[in-house]
Amino acid sequence: MVSFDVLFAFVLTTAIMAFVPGPAVLYAMARTVASGRRAGLLAALGIHLGTYVHIASTSAGLSALFRAMPALYVGVKLAGAAYVVWIGISMMRSTIGADKTSRAAAPRSGSRAFVESVFVEILNPTTALFFLAFLPQLVNAGSAVPHWAQLAMLGTAVGFVFTLADVTYVLLASTVLEQLKRSSHLEARCRQVGGLLLMGLGVQMVLRAS
Repeated sequence: MVSFDVLFAFVLTTAIMAFVPGPAVLYAMARTVASGRRAGLLAALGIHLGTYVHIASTSAGLSALFRAMPALYVGVKLAGAAYVVWIGISMMRSTIGADKTSRAAAPRSGSRAFVESVFVEILNPTTALFFLAFLPQLVNAGSAVPHWAQLAMLGTAVGFVFTLADVTYVLLASTVLEQLKRSSHLEARCRQVGGLLLMGLGVQMVLRAS
């Protein structure tokens, strides 16, 4: 049976990491600023699905590789950072001619945000290390439920908490933006701001990995 102190610390840590803006929240908000609520929500969904890769790797014991091989951790994190910067640059370039194509490109922006967000989360080894550090502490060795199944259930619960935080911030950001977006010119500026935010987030990830 897990002690109350360990359970309370786990729940508190999860809530703090979920609702204090981190890379995933900032990424989802940047997509919202750039392409609107639909893209932001699809980005949050993509991040959520990408989390299951880390849950599966933790359950299978693969996440321990990041702790045993620091160079692998840094390499994956740098790849993720480069990918985020590339998305930001692409978003900045897409503002050329945006006044004429913003409405037609909205569905494509949403689906693109979803696909890119899945890969952004997969290339975020920090999530894997978070699961590796905290989930095993709640595993009940005497339970009839297999070790891997307990890790999978705990990871899924944590993933939903993180997704709730992402969606909350997306809805808040989109509500504010709806009051500001009154012309295609402002929409183009929002895409530029979103691109700059993603580029800044990628640079921050590089600095943290160094």
